[in-house]
Amino acid sequence: MAKQRSVWLTLTLALALAATGCSSTKKDAVPDEPPEVLYQDAQARLQAGNFIRAAELLEAMDSRYPFGAYSNQVQLDLIYAYYKQDDTARALANIDRFIRLNPNHPSVDYAQYMRGLTNMATDYNFFQELMNIDRTDRDPAYARQAFADFRQLLRQYPDSVYAADARARMISLKNRLSKYDLAVAQFYMKRGAWLAAANRAKQIVESYPDTDTLRPALEIMAEAYNTLGLTQMANNAKAVLRANYSAG
Repeated sequence: MAKQRSVWLTLTLALALAATGCSSTKKDAVPDEPPEVLYQDAQARLQAGNFIRAAELLEAMDSRYPFGAYSNQVQLDLIYAYYKQDDTARALANIDRFIRLNPNHPSVDYAQYMRGLTNMATDYNFFQELMNIDRTDRDPAYARQAFADFRQLLRQYPDSVYAADARARMISLKNRLSKYDLAVAQFYMKRGAWLAAANRAKQIVESYPDTDTLRPALEIMAEAYNTLGLTQMANNAKAVLRANYSAG
């Protein structure tokens, strides 16, 4: 037993030393170079698509030179590096940090734009897209936040170079959000929850009138109100249908 205990102690010590060595190696992975040298290296890694190594270099710069000449640009580059790695949590944390510390910086519009992109990426599920699985019934919390991020960008910086792309992405997000609301309204209809269905369909009509979900939303409103005996409201929905769709 004593011999076994000795073997286990030796193994434990060896593992501890190995872990310490690995930790030390990772900590010292970024050489002690001047900031301009590290930054040039980080930029080269970003250009080459080596986002993991770029982030390591930028993190080291952020830690070693928090008030240096490159500090703001390092933070912006870190946001991009995290985003490209799909490390959305750290990307969002750095975005919020940059905006909080630099509210008047000329690149705040970029940070706000990246906030929208990052939340949009969080909503996106690669495996479901790859397998062509319907995502309309998934909670769109991140899509809503991305829409709000882009909307804030357009309100605060309407002439930003990122404004046009933000508008295009908002169209896609509106379609995503309206389809989710339609799926919820249809679910309520199947359950016979007529008032809940009508209210969710009304939300689509008011919030997303320029999407393909307008017609089925109006049809749900007409049917639900009619079932509830709310004849005037049902007739109003039918009138909007007729005005917008010749076959309605």
